[in-house]
Amino acid sequence: MATHDDIIRQLLDRPGVQAEVQRIEREEGELLDALLQARHQAGLSQAQLAARMGTQAPAVARLERALATGKHSPSIATVRKYLQACGKHLKLQVC
Repeated sequence: MATHDDIIRQLLDRPGVQAEVQRIEREEGELLDALLQARHQAGLSQAQLAARMGTQAPAVARLERALATGKHSPSIATVRKYLQACGKHLKLQVC
């Protein structure tokens, strides 16, 4: 029986899969950069941002870490709440 890692390796060997994974990682990296920039421009620590969002600092740390590692994509509602806490608005653009 194939392990999880075996299946991942098989999938990554398929044409186009590796390129798609890299595209997603690049986009999530850009999102993380935008979120961190908004937080820093607002002069907020993770704890201050969390208080504005009505959550705890570890939740903000997990969100930022998850985007950095590519292990989780936050919902649009979460991104919107994060940005609103920074005094920003979410604007989506389809290209």
